[in-house]
Amino acid sequence: MEVPPEWKKYVVSGALAGLANGFFGAGGGIVLVPLFLRWLKLPEREAFATSVFVVLPLCIASAVVYAMKSGIPLQLAWPYLLGGFFGGILAGFMFKRVSMSFLRRLFGALLIYGGLRAVLSL
Repeated sequence: MEVPPEWKKYVVSGALAGLANGFFGAGGGIVLVPLFLRWLKLPEREAFATSVFVVLPLCIASAVVYAMKSGIPLQLAWPYLLGGFFGGILAGFMFKRVSMSFLRRLFGALLIYGGLRAVLSL
């Protein structure tokens, strides 16, 4: 089997997302979507969907390391996991019906909000 020439870009993109996910507890998708769009030239809808698919293993890997190193307060995490599970299912069903224009604006607003929160809390 021949390795595609973009393979290195895929690995670098995944590594950057993994670093963001490991350092910040999330954020792999925030790194991946722009990389998928600009660097790998994926169509928008495919970039968003692929990002969601890739983030799951990144989160599992980070959670395993955190659990081994410092412990995770599972009793606090369960309600978020439950809500996130059902929110993810709902978003998955709605994804094809939502315009890319709306998703871009929502994604941008989320980035701005998160950036402002991070900067202003210093």
